Amino acid sequence: MEHITLLIGIVIITALVFDFTNGFHDTANAMATTISTGALRPKTAVAMSAVLNLVGAFLSVEVAKTISGGIIDEGSGIQPEVIFAGLVGAIVWNLLTWLAGLPSSSSHALFGGLIGATLVSVGMDGVNGDAVVMKVLIPAVAAPLVAGVAALVATRLTYRIARDRDPRDTAKGYRAGQIASAALVSLAHGTNDAQKTMGVITLALVTGGVVAPASDPPMWVIVSAGVAIALGTYLGGWRIIRTMGKGLTDIQPPQGFAAQTGAATVILASSHLGFALSTTQVCSGSVMGSGLGRKGGVVRWSTAGRMVIAWGLTLPAAGLVAGAAALLADQGDWGVATVAVLAVIACGAIWLASRRKPVDHTNVNDVDGAPTPAVAAVAADATAPATADAAEPVGIVTAAVRSVAPPPTDAALAQSASDAAPAAPSATAADSLPARPIGAEREARGAAPAAATPVTSAAAPAKATV
Repeated sequence: MEHITLLIGIVIITALVFDFTNGFHDTANAMATTISTGALRPKTAVAMSAVLNLVGAFLSVEVAKTISGGIIDEGSGIQPEVIFAGLVGAIVWNLLTWLAGLPSSSSHALFGGLIGATLVSVGMDGVNGDAVVMKVLIPAVAAPLVAGVAALVATRLTYRIARDRDPRDTAKGYRAGQIASAALVSLAHGTNDAQKTMGVITLALVTGGVVAPASDPPMWVIVSAGVAIALGTYLGGWRIIRTMGKGLTDIQPPQGFAAQTGAATVILASSHLGFALSTTQVCSGSVMGSGLGRKGGVVRWSTAGRMVIAWGLTLPAAGLVAGAAALLADQGDWGVATVAVLAVIACGAIWLASRRKPVDHTNVNDVDGAPTPAVAAVAADATAPATADAAEPVGIVTAAVRSVAPPPTDAALAQSASDAAPAAPSATAADSLPARPIGAEREARGAAPAAATPVTSAAAPAKATV
Protein backbone atom coordinates (compact mmCIF):
# COMPACT_ATOMS: atom_id res chain seq x y z
CA MET A 1 0.00 0.00 0.00
CA GLU A 2 3.01 2.32 0.25
CA HIS A 3 2.94 2.94 -3.53
CA ILE A 4 -0.68 4.14 -3.64
CA THR A 5 -0.86 7.68 -5.01
CA LEU A 6 -3.30 10.37 -3.92
CA LEU A 7 -5.48 9.80 -6.99
CA ILE A 8 -5.69 6.05 -6.39
CA GLY A 9 -6.52 6.79 -2.76
CA ILE A 10 -9.39 9.03 -3.91
CA VAL A 11 -10.60 6.25 -6.22
CA ILE A 12 -10.52 3.72 -3.37
CA ILE A 13 -12.49 6.05 -1.07
CA THR A 14 -15.03 6.72 -3.82
CA ALA A 15 -15.38 2.98 -4.43
CA LEU A 16 -16.10 2.42 -0.73
CA VAL A 17 -18.70 5.23 -0.83
CA PHE A 18 -20.36 3.41 -3.73
CA ASP A 19 -20.22 0.19 -1.69
CA PHE A 20 -21.90 2.02 1.18
CA THR A 21 -24.72 3.27 -1.08
CA ASN A 22 -25.01 -0.23 -2.51
CA GLY A 23 -25.59 -1.51 1.02
CA PHE A 24 -28.53 0.73 1.92
CA HIS A 25 -29.88 0.68 -1.64
CA ASP A 26 -30.06 -3.12 -1.69
CA THR A 27 -31.12 -3.87 1.90
CA ALA A 28 -34.62 -4.37 0.51
CA ASN A 29 -33.38 -7.37 -1.46
CA ALA A 30 -33.09 -9.43 1.69
CA MET A 31 -35.36 -7.84 4.24
CA ALA A 32 -38.36 -6.15 2.57
CA THR A 33 -40.68 -9.16 2.73
CA THR A 34 -39.48 -10.12 6.22
CA ILE A 35 -40.29 -6.63 7.50
CA SER A 36 -43.61 -6.29 5.66
CA THR A 37 -44.97 -9.56 7.09
CA GLY A 38 -43.80 -8.73 10.61
CA ALA A 39 -41.45 -11.74 10.82
CA LEU A 40 -38.72 -9.42 12.16
CA ARG A 41 -38.67 -5.91 13.54
CA PRO A 42 -37.15 -3.45 11.04
CA LYS A 43 -34.01 -2.65 13.03
CA THR A 44 -33.39 -6.29 13.89
CA ALA A 45 -33.78 -7.27 10.25
CA VAL A 46 -31.26 -4.77 8.90
CA ALA A 47 -28.76 -5.58 11.68
CA MET A 48 -28.89 -9.28 10.82
CA SER A 49 -28.55 -8.48 7.12
CA ALA A 50 -25.51 -6.27 7.77
CA VAL A 51 -23.64 -9.01 9.65
CA LEU A 52 -24.36 -11.62 6.98
CA ASN A 53 -23.35 -9.25 4.16
CA LEU A 54 -19.99 -8.88 5.90
CA VAL A 55 -19.60 -12.65 6.22
CA GLY A 56 -20.60 -13.20 2.59
CA ALA A 57 -17.87 -10.87 1.36
CA PHE A 58 -15.25 -13.45 2.39
CA LEU A 59 -16.79 -16.47 0.67
CA SER A 60 -15.77 -15.92 -2.96
CA VAL A 61 -13.83 -13.64 -5.34
CA GLU A 62 -15.15 -14.91 -8.69
CA VAL A 63 -17.38 -11.87 -9.30
CA ALA A 64 -14.52 -9.54 -8.34
CA LYS A 65 -12.40 -11.11 -11.06
CA THR A 66 -15.19 -10.52 -13.58
CA ILE A 67 -15.21 -6.81 -12.70
CA SER A 68 -11.46 -6.26 -12.53
CA GLY A 69 -10.46 -8.17 -15.63
CA GLY A 70 -13.57 -9.25 -17.54
CA ILE A 71 -15.70 -6.25 -18.51
CA ILE A 72 -12.93 -3.65 -18.77
CA ASP A 73 -9.66 -4.43 -20.54
CA GLU A 74 -6.91 -3.77 -18.00
CA GLY A 75 -4.26 -3.32 -20.70
CA SER A 76 -6.12 -0.78 -22.84
CA GLY A 77 -4.71 2.30 -21.13
CA ILE A 78 -7.36 2.71 -18.42
CA GLN A 79 -6.32 5.35 -15.90
CA PRO A 80 -7.55 5.85 -12.32
CA GLU A 81 -9.41 8.99 -13.45
CA VAL A 82 -11.63 6.82 -15.63
CA ILE A 83 -12.55 4.53 -12.74
CA PHE A 84 -13.24 7.56 -10.55
CA ALA A 85 -15.63 8.99 -13.16
CA GLY A 86 -17.40 5.66 -13.51
CA LEU A 87 -17.94 5.45 -9.76
CA VAL A 88 -19.36 8.98 -9.65
CA GLY A 89 -21.93 8.06 -12.30
CA ALA A 90 -22.94 4.94 -10.37
CA ILE A 91 -23.27 6.79 -7.05
CA VAL A 92 -25.42 9.58 -8.47
CA TRP A 93 -27.80 7.14 -10.17
CA ASN A 94 -28.01 5.01 -7.02
CA LEU A 95 -29.07 8.01 -4.95
CA LEU A 96 -31.59 9.24 -7.53
CA THR A 97 -33.37 5.89 -7.67
CA TRP A 98 -33.21 5.60 -3.87
CA LEU A 99 -34.93 9.00 -3.61
CA ALA A 100 -37.66 7.76 -5.94
CA GLY A 101 -37.98 4.51 -3.96
CA LEU A 102 -37.21 2.44 -7.07
CA PRO A 103 -35.25 -0.78 -6.56
CA SER A 104 -32.93 -0.31 -9.53
CA SER A 105 -29.71 -2.26 -9.92
CA SER A 106 -26.61 -0.93 -8.17
CA SER A 107 -24.61 -3.48 -10.14
CA HIS A 108 -25.82 -2.17 -13.49
CA ALA A 109 -25.21 1.39 -12.32
CA LEU A 110 -21.60 0.39 -11.68
CA PHE A 111 -21.29 -1.41 -15.01
CA GLY A 112 -22.85 1.50 -16.88
CA GLY A 113 -20.58 4.00 -15.15
CA LEU A 114 -17.42 2.05 -15.91
CA ILE A 115 -18.42 1.37 -19.52
CA GLY A 116 -19.48 4.98 -20.18
CA ALA A 117 -16.29 6.45 -18.72
CA THR A 118 -14.14 3.94 -20.60
CA LEU A 119 -15.84 4.64 -23.94
CA VAL A 120 -15.25 8.38 -23.55
CA SER A 121 -11.63 8.10 -22.41
CA VAL A 122 -10.31 5.07 -24.30
CA GLY A 123 -12.88 4.04 -26.86
CA MET A 124 -14.44 0.73 -27.79
CA ASP A 125 -11.14 -1.10 -27.37
CA GLY A 126 -11.32 -0.67 -23.62
CA VAL A 127 -14.57 -2.65 -23.26
CA ASN A 128 -14.83 -6.42 -23.64
CA GLY A 129 -18.09 -6.62 -25.53
CA ASP A 130 -18.43 -10.41 -25.28
CA ALA A 131 -18.06 -10.31 -21.50
CA VAL A 132 -20.67 -7.53 -21.26
CA VAL A 133 -23.19 -9.59 -23.25
CA MET A 134 -22.52 -12.95 -21.62
CA LYS A 135 -22.02 -11.90 -17.99
CA VAL A 136 -24.13 -8.74 -17.72
CA LEU A 137 -26.88 -8.38 -20.32
CA ILE A 138 -28.05 -11.99 -20.63
CA PRO A 139 -28.17 -12.53 -16.84
CA ALA A 140 -30.00 -9.19 -16.51
CA VAL A 141 -32.86 -10.53 -18.64
CA ALA A 142 -32.82 -14.17 -17.55
CA ALA A 143 -32.27 -13.86 -13.80
CA PRO A 144 -35.51 -12.04 -12.80
CA LEU A 145 -37.55 -14.31 -15.06
CA VAL A 146 -36.01 -17.47 -13.60
CA ALA A 147 -36.39 -16.17 -10.05
CA GLY A 148 -39.99 -15.11 -10.70
CA VAL A 149 -41.01 -18.48 -12.12
CA ALA A 150 -39.25 -20.29 -9.26
CA ALA A 151 -41.03 -18.14 -6.66
CA LEU A 152 -44.41 -18.58 -8.39
CA VAL A 153 -44.07 -22.39 -8.41
CA ALA A 154 -42.74 -22.45 -4.84
CA THR A 155 -45.61 -20.26 -3.60
CA ARG A 156 -48.30 -22.42 -5.18
CA LEU A 157 -46.63 -25.57 -3.89
CA THR A 158 -46.38 -24.08 -0.40
CA TYR A 159 -50.07 -23.18 -0.27
CA ARG A 160 -51.07 -26.57 -1.71
CA ILE A 161 -49.07 -28.49 0.89
CA ALA A 162 -50.60 -26.49 3.74
CA ARG A 163 -54.14 -26.23 2.35
CA ASP A 164 -55.59 -28.56 5.02
CA ARG A 165 -53.84 -26.87 7.93
CA ASP A 166 -55.05 -23.94 9.98
CA PRO A 167 -53.05 -20.93 8.73
CA ARG A 168 -52.62 -19.76 12.31
CA ASP A 169 -50.81 -23.01 13.11
CA THR A 170 -48.42 -22.68 10.16
CA ALA A 171 -47.78 -18.94 10.43
CA LYS A 172 -45.01 -19.28 13.01
CA GLY A 173 -43.27 -21.97 10.98
CA TYR A 174 -43.40 -19.87 7.84
CA ARG A 175 -42.07 -16.84 9.65
CA ALA A 176 -39.15 -18.88 10.99
CA GLY A 177 -38.47 -20.17 7.49
CA GLN A 178 -38.73 -16.64 6.16
CA ILE A 179 -36.08 -15.43 8.61
CA ALA A 180 -33.78 -18.27 7.57
CA SER A 181 -34.29 -17.59 3.87
CA ALA A 182 -33.74 -13.85 4.42
CA ALA A 183 -30.45 -14.66 6.12
CA LEU A 184 -29.50 -16.75 3.10
CA VAL A 185 -30.31 -13.86 0.74
CA SER A 186 -28.15 -11.51 2.84
CA LEU A 187 -25.28 -13.96 2.71
CA ALA A 188 -25.71 -14.34 -1.04
CA HIS A 189 -25.84 -10.56 -1.46
CA GLY A 190 -22.48 -10.26 0.29
CA THR A 191 -20.92 -12.87 -1.97
CA ASN A 192 -22.13 -11.03 -5.08
CA ASP A 193 -22.38 -7.29 -4.51
CA ALA A 194 -19.49 -6.75 -2.09
CA GLN A 195 -17.22 -8.41 -4.62
CA LYS A 196 -18.06 -5.79 -7.24
CA THR A 197 -16.43 -3.08 -5.17
CA MET A 198 -13.48 -5.39 -4.53
CA GLY A 199 -13.13 -5.76 -8.28
CA VAL A 200 -13.24 -1.98 -8.85
CA ILE A 201 -10.58 -1.32 -6.21
CA THR A 202 -8.42 -4.12 -7.61
CA LEU A 203 -8.82 -2.61 -11.09
CA ALA A 204 -7.65 0.76 -9.73
CA LEU A 205 -4.65 -0.89 -8.10
CA VAL A 206 -3.78 -2.62 -11.39
CA THR A 207 -3.99 0.63 -13.38
CA GLY A 208 -1.73 2.31 -10.81
CA GLY A 209 0.81 -0.48 -10.97
CA VAL A 210 0.28 -1.45 -7.33
CA VAL A 211 -0.68 -5.07 -8.08
CA ALA A 212 -0.12 -7.25 -11.13
CA PRO A 213 -2.88 -7.80 -13.68
CA ALA A 214 -5.23 -10.76 -13.06
CA SER A 215 -4.44 -10.64 -9.33
CA ASP A 216 -6.94 -11.61 -6.64
CA PRO A 217 -8.16 -8.78 -4.40
CA PRO A 218 -5.79 -8.23 -1.44
CA MET A 219 -7.16 -9.08 1.99
CA TRP A 220 -7.42 -5.44 3.07
CA VAL A 221 -9.59 -4.78 0.01
CA ILE A 222 -11.93 -7.67 0.94
CA VAL A 223 -12.23 -6.47 4.54
CA SER A 224 -12.84 -2.80 3.65
CA ALA A 225 -15.44 -3.67 1.01
CA GLY A 226 -17.26 -6.02 3.40
CA VAL A 227 -17.33 -3.44 6.19
CA ALA A 228 -18.57 -0.65 3.87
CA ILE A 229 -21.49 -2.67 2.50
CA ALA A 230 -22.38 -3.90 6.00
CA LEU A 231 -22.53 -0.33 7.35
CA GLY A 232 -24.71 0.78 4.44
CA THR A 233 -26.99 -2.21 4.96
CA TYR A 234 -27.46 -1.35 8.64
CA LEU A 235 -28.69 2.14 7.75
CA GLY A 236 -31.52 0.51 5.78
CA GLY A 237 -32.87 1.81 2.49
CA TRP A 238 -36.33 2.31 3.94
CA ARG A 239 -37.80 3.90 0.80
CA ILE A 240 -36.96 0.88 -1.33
CA ILE A 241 -37.95 -1.53 1.45
CA ARG A 242 -41.42 0.07 1.36
CA THR A 243 -41.68 -0.39 -2.41
CA MET A 244 -40.51 -4.01 -2.33
CA GLY A 245 -42.53 -5.00 0.74
CA LYS A 246 -45.81 -3.15 0.11
CA GLY A 247 -45.64 -1.48 -3.29
CA LEU A 248 -45.43 -4.51 -5.59
CA THR A 249 -47.85 -6.91 -3.91
CA ASP A 250 -49.24 -7.89 -0.52
CA ILE A 251 -46.83 -10.40 0.98
CA GLN A 252 -47.92 -13.07 3.46
CA PRO A 253 -45.42 -15.32 5.31
CA PRO A 254 -45.69 -18.30 2.90
CA GLN A 255 -45.05 -15.98 -0.04
CA GLY A 256 -42.11 -14.30 1.66
CA PHE A 257 -40.54 -17.65 2.42
CA ALA A 258 -40.94 -18.86 -1.18
CA ALA A 259 -39.72 -15.59 -2.73
CA GLN A 260 -36.57 -15.33 -0.63
CA THR A 261 -35.64 -18.98 -1.00
CA GLY A 262 -35.88 -18.74 -4.78
CA ALA A 263 -33.89 -15.51 -4.89
CA ALA A 264 -31.11 -16.87 -2.67
CA THR A 265 -30.77 -19.97 -4.86
CA VAL A 266 -30.39 -17.91 -8.04
CA ILE A 267 -27.91 -15.45 -6.50
CA LEU A 268 -25.67 -18.12 -4.98
CA ALA A 269 -25.61 -20.09 -8.22
CA SER A 270 -24.65 -16.98 -10.22
CA SER A 271 -21.90 -16.07 -7.73
CA HIS A 272 -20.41 -19.53 -8.13
CA LEU A 273 -20.43 -19.13 -11.93
CA GLY A 274 -18.98 -15.61 -11.80
CA PHE A 275 -22.09 -13.91 -13.19
CA ALA A 276 -22.28 -10.33 -11.90
CA LEU A 277 -26.07 -10.20 -12.00
CA SER A 278 -28.31 -7.73 -10.25
CA THR A 279 -29.55 -9.03 -6.90
CA THR A 280 -32.18 -6.27 -7.00
CA GLN A 281 -33.70 -7.63 -10.20
CA VAL A 282 -33.60 -11.20 -8.89
CA CYS A 283 -35.39 -10.30 -5.65
CA SER A 284 -37.92 -8.08 -7.42
CA GLY A 285 -38.74 -10.88 -9.83
CA SER A 286 -39.18 -13.26 -6.90
CA VAL A 287 -41.56 -10.90 -5.13
CA MET A 288 -43.72 -10.52 -8.25
CA GLY A 289 -43.69 -14.28 -8.79
CA SER A 290 -44.86 -14.88 -5.23
CA GLY A 291 -47.65 -12.34 -5.74
CA LEU A 292 -48.87 -14.21 -8.80
CA GLY A 293 -48.50 -17.55 -7.04
CA ARG A 294 -51.06 -16.83 -4.29
CA LYS A 295 -54.69 -17.28 -5.23
CA GLY A 296 -56.30 -13.87 -5.18
CA GLY A 297 -52.94 -12.09 -5.04
CA VAL A 298 -52.60 -8.78 -6.86
CA VAL A 299 -49.41 -7.48 -8.45
CA ARG A 300 -49.38 -3.70 -8.80
CA TRP A 301 -48.26 -3.53 -12.39
CA SER A 302 -47.99 0.27 -12.36
CA THR A 303 -45.20 0.07 -9.77
CA ALA A 304 -43.66 -2.91 -11.54
CA GLY A 305 -43.68 -0.97 -14.83
CA ARG A 306 -41.88 2.00 -13.27
CA MET A 307 -39.33 -0.38 -11.82
CA VAL A 308 -38.65 -2.12 -15.14
CA ILE A 309 -38.23 1.26 -16.85
CA ALA A 310 -35.66 2.19 -14.20
CA TRP A 311 -33.86 -1.09 -14.88
CA GLY A 312 -33.67 -0.30 -18.58
CA LEU A 313 -32.43 3.24 -17.96
CA THR A 314 -29.78 2.32 -15.40
CA LEU A 315 -26.96 1.30 -17.74
CA PRO A 316 -27.26 4.22 -20.20
CA ALA A 317 -28.07 6.84 -17.54
CA ALA A 318 -25.14 5.94 -15.32
CA GLY A 319 -22.99 5.73 -18.44
CA LEU A 320 -23.96 9.24 -19.54
CA VAL A 321 -23.19 10.74 -16.13
CA ALA A 322 -19.89 8.87 -15.98
CA GLY A 323 -19.00 9.88 -19.53
CA ALA A 324 -19.51 13.57 -18.70
CA ALA A 325 -17.44 13.11 -15.54
CA ALA A 326 -14.70 11.41 -17.54
CA LEU A 327 -14.52 14.36 -19.96
CA LEU A 328 -13.83 16.65 -17.01
CA ALA A 329 -11.51 14.26 -15.18
CA ASP A 330 -9.33 13.83 -18.28
CA GLN A 331 -8.45 17.54 -18.12
CA GLY A 332 -6.09 17.01 -15.20
CA ASP A 333 -6.14 17.62 -11.48
CA TRP A 334 -8.56 20.53 -11.71
CA GLY A 335 -10.95 18.33 -13.67
CA VAL A 336 -10.85 15.58 -11.03
CA ALA A 337 -11.42 18.20 -8.30
CA THR A 338 -14.37 19.66 -10.23
CA VAL A 339 -15.97 16.24 -10.63
CA ALA A 340 -15.55 15.58 -6.91
CA VAL A 341 -17.14 18.91 -5.93
CA LEU A 342 -20.07 18.45 -8.33
CA ALA A 343 -20.63 14.92 -7.03
CA VAL A 344 -20.74 16.14 -3.43
CA ILE A 345 -23.20 18.91 -4.36
CA ALA A 346 -25.47 16.47 -6.22
CA CYS A 347 -25.45 13.97 -3.36
CA GLY A 348 -26.19 16.71 -0.83
CA ALA A 349 -29.10 18.01 -2.89
CA ILE A 350 -30.60 14.52 -3.15
CA TRP A 351 -30.28 14.00 0.59
CA LEU A 352 -31.97 17.33 1.34
CA ALA A 353 -34.81 16.42 -1.02
CA SER A 354 -35.29 13.13 0.84
CA ARG A 355 -35.80 15.01 4.14
CA ARG A 356 -39.00 16.59 2.85
CA LYS A 357 -40.82 13.28 3.17
CA PRO A 358 -38.65 11.01 5.33
CA VAL A 359 -39.13 7.26 5.45
CA ASP A 360 -37.59 5.27 8.30
CA HIS A 361 -38.16 2.16 10.39
CA THR A 362 -41.18 3.76 12.10
CA ASN A 363 -43.26 4.20 8.93
CA VAL A 364 -41.72 1.75 6.46
CA ASN A 365 -44.89 -0.39 6.41
CA ASP A 366 -47.15 2.60 5.75
CA VAL A 367 -48.42 3.21 2.24
CA ASP A 368 -48.74 6.82 1.10
CA GLY A 369 -48.04 7.99 4.62
CA ALA A 370 -50.91 6.11 6.32
CA PRO A 371 -50.90 2.67 7.93
CA THR A 372 -52.93 0.18 5.99
CA PRO A 373 -55.53 -2.06 7.64
CA ALA A 374 -53.93 -5.14 6.10
CA VAL A 375 -50.63 -4.45 7.87
CA ALA A 376 -52.28 -4.65 11.28
CA ALA A 377 -54.33 -7.67 10.24
CA VAL A 378 -51.27 -9.62 9.07
CA ALA A 379 -49.36 -8.75 12.22
CA ALA A 380 -52.22 -10.00 14.42
CA ASP A 381 -53.22 -12.99 12.36
CA ALA A 382 -51.52 -14.61 9.39
CA THR A 383 -54.88 -15.18 7.74
CA ALA A 384 -55.94 -11.68 6.91
CA PRO A 385 -59.37 -11.69 5.25
CA ALA A 386 -59.71 -10.74 1.66
CA THR A 387 -61.54 -7.58 2.64
CA ALA A 388 -58.41 -6.32 4.38
CA ASP A 389 -56.45 -6.71 1.17
CA ALA A 390 -59.03 -4.57 -0.56
CA ALA A 391 -58.01 -1.65 1.63
CA GLU A 392 -54.53 -1.71 0.12
CA PRO A 393 -53.67 0.46 -2.90
CA VAL A 394 -54.50 -1.58 -5.96
CA GLY A 395 -52.74 -2.06 -9.23
CA ILE A 396 -53.63 -0.43 -12.53
CA VAL A 397 -55.57 -3.45 -13.80
CA THR A 398 -57.73 -3.69 -10.68
CA ALA A 399 -58.31 0.06 -10.72
CA ALA A 400 -59.50 -0.09 -14.33
CA VAL A 401 -61.95 -2.87 -13.52
CA ARG A 402 -63.30 -0.94 -10.57
CA SER A 403 -63.78 2.16 -12.66
CA VAL A 404 -66.06 0.20 -15.00
CA ALA A 405 -67.91 -1.69 -12.26
CA PRO A 406 -67.48 0.26 -9.04
CA PRO A 407 -67.71 -1.73 -5.81
CA PRO A 408 -70.74 -1.09 -3.59
CA THR A 409 -70.42 1.71 -1.09
CA ASP A 410 -70.46 1.17 2.67
CA ALA A 411 -74.02 2.57 2.86
CA ALA A 412 -75.23 0.16 0.19
CA LEU A 413 -73.60 -2.78 1.95
CA ALA A 414 -75.21 -1.77 5.25
CA GLN A 415 -78.64 -1.41 3.60
CA SER A 416 -78.38 -4.85 1.94
CA ALA A 417 -77.35 -6.41 5.24
CA SER A 418 -80.33 -4.89 7.02
CA ASP A 419 -82.67 -6.06 4.26
CA ALA A 420 -81.36 -9.60 4.50
CA ALA A 421 -81.76 -9.83 8.29
CA PRO A 422 -85.21 -11.05 9.60
CA ALA A 423 -87.00 -8.07 11.05
CA ALA A 424 -88.99 -8.41 14.27
CA PRO A 425 -92.49 -6.93 14.05
CA SER A 426 -92.76 -3.66 15.82
CA ALA A 427 -95.70 -2.37 17.81
CA THR A 428 -96.23 0.40 15.31
CA ALA A 429 -96.36 -2.04 12.42
CA ALA A 430 -98.77 -4.33 14.27
CA ASP A 431 -101.04 -1.44 15.14
CA SER A 432 -101.15 -0.33 11.53
CA LEU A 433 -102.50 -3.68 10.28
CA PRO A 434 -106.27 -3.77 9.63
CA ALA A 435 -108.27 -5.59 12.32
CA ARG A 436 -109.86 -8.89 11.29
CA PRO A 437 -113.13 -10.14 12.78
CA ILE A 438 -112.67 -12.79 15.44
CA GLY A 439 -114.93 -15.22 13.61
CA ALA A 440 -112.99 -14.86 10.38
CA GLU A 441 -109.78 -15.40 12.30
CA ARG A 442 -111.12 -18.62 13.78
CA GLU A 443 -112.37 -19.88 10.43
CA ALA A 444 -109.00 -19.20 8.83
CA ARG A 445 -107.16 -21.06 11.54
CA GLY A 446 -109.54 -23.98 11.67
CA ALA A 447 -109.70 -25.68 15.06
CA ALA A 448 -107.11 -23.50 16.74
CA PRO A 449 -108.10 -22.68 20.35
CA ALA A 450 -109.19 -19.18 21.07
CA ALA A 451 -106.70 -19.03 23.92
CA ALA A 452 -103.98 -18.63 21.28
CA THR A 453 -105.49 -15.23 20.51
CA PRO A 454 -106.47 -13.72 23.83
CA VAL A 455 -109.27 -11.25 23.51
CA THR A 456 -110.98 -9.35 26.27
CA SER A 457 -114.51 -8.46 25.26
CA ALA A 458 -117.94 -8.35 26.83
CA ALA A 459 -119.45 -10.36 23.98
CA ALA A 460 -116.81 -13.15 24.15
CA PRO A 461 -116.08 -15.04 27.35
CA ALA A 462 -112.40 -15.43 28.23
CA LYS A 463 -112.51 -19.25 28.13
CA ALA A 464 -114.59 -19.70 25.01
CA THR A 465 -114.05 -22.91 23.10
CA VAL A 466 -115.02 -23.95 19.65
